[in-house]
Amino acid sequence: MKAITDYENKKVLVLGLAKSGVNAALLLKRLGALVTVNDKQDFDDNPDAKQLLEDGIRVITGSHPLELLDEHFELMVKNPGIPYSNPMVERAQAKNIPIITEPELAYEVSQAPWIAVTGSNGKTTTTTLIGLMLNENRAKGRALDAGNIGIPASQVAQTATTDDEIIAELSSFQLLGITQLHPEIAVLTNIYEAHLDYHGDRAHYVAAKMRITMNQTADDYFVMNWDLPEMHDLAKQSQAQIVPFSRQHVAGARAYQSGDWLYFDDEAIIDVHDLQIPGDHNIENALAALTVAKLKGVKTADIVAVLQRFSGVKHRIQYVTTYEGRRFYNDSKATNVEASSVALTAFSQPIVLLAGGLDRGLSLDDLIPLVHDHVKQLVVFGQTADRLVAVGQAAGVPVTRVDTLQAAVPVAFNASDEGDVVLLSPAAASWDQFKNFEVRGDVFIDAVNALRKDGSH
Repeated sequence: MKAITDYENKKVLVLGLAKSGVNAALLLKRLGALVTVNDKQDFDDNPDAKQLLEDGIRVITGSHPLELLDEHFELMVKNPGIPYSNPMVERAQAKNIPIITEPELAYEVSQAPWIAVTGSNGKTTTTTLIGLMLNENRAKGRALDAGNIGIPASQVAQTATTDDEIIAELSSFQLLGITQLHPEIAVLTNIYEAHLDYHGDRAHYVAAKMRITMNQTADDYFVMNWDLPEMHDLAKQSQAQIVPFSRQHVAGARAYQSGDWLYFDDEAIIDVHDLQIPGDHNIENALAALTVAKLKGVKTADIVAVLQRFSGVKHRIQYVTTYEGRRFYNDSKATNVEASSVALTAFSQPIVLLAGGLDRGLSLDDLIPLVHDHVKQLVVFGQTADRLVAVGQAAGVPVTRVDTLQAAVPVAFNASDEGDVVLLSPAAASWDQFKNFEVRGDVFIDAVNALRKDGSH
């Protein structure tokens, strides 16, 4: 960790806890800052706040009191999930208090160079693949996954050395709070319509994603999905060397698919049939990851070894099990229509789809043709259940509504036949019934295992 003095005796407010807030607060204390943490969850039900208090950090819980900002803070470290429309954040902006997110703090103390990955879909899979490829037969140092993948970057950065690399998955929420963060390689997997309730409109969402390259120079690389025409224009905003990848073999791409093979700079790398993860989207993720690996000098044999054994990231079209000829997949991370669309087109087998969750008011119409073409039965739950019933009716597909995900699993099994895929891909966030998408995915896996154990359906 760099021995920086920028935060000594600096009054810093950490707004919102969870993993990123806790680790930011602890790092700031280590750097000599005068830290105050403010979290809306009550203290009695807030183990993170209790731990920070024991560590000697001032903690204010239960609400976000605006008068707290009259204490002349010099910086706010904001939980990425708290929108800029939050009254506390708006008051801080009005007072000209700089606002950053936890990855920015991590970057400032990091001795290791950064590779940063963002995009609407595919971030976690691409980040994971890059880390595995860079660590395969590595002689010195480590590639360390961090960020939105679930491991706070401020925790990883404290132990990373100059021999390591930090492979950081960064969300649009996190990118809005960076100032100096400068990856030597940035990756933009794709951009679709997402998180408009947070960003307001698509233009602001795209601008947030493009902050990943804002500090890059001509010595850096920006890996982009050349299959999306929008990327060709966005590339002009970057000072980095553009390294395109393309599943559709678009002209100019350095990594691409041609026939059944993936190539980099015209070198055949791997037959797509040897990939363990299904779907065209995962071909794109593999192309993005192998591009980074090639730029970092990883040998082709090591790239191939990783791609041949990697079977997916948990909650992202994760293969769970096969039971009585049905293959079960957990795609709980599909919190929007675009992500579920990717999953629905990943399989050639008939699909029994489990879907539903938080109703953000976004259109579900794009699901109708996909449900018509790929789904034999729809089982729905959660706040969006009524709207998904309408999707099924418009698609001409039978729909069953249930109250819970646990109830949906045996219903889905009974609607399936040998050779089918039973897929949880909710097309909605989890917060109506679950703490997060990970809990939702674990509930699905437990229900599938219970189905196997009980043998009753």
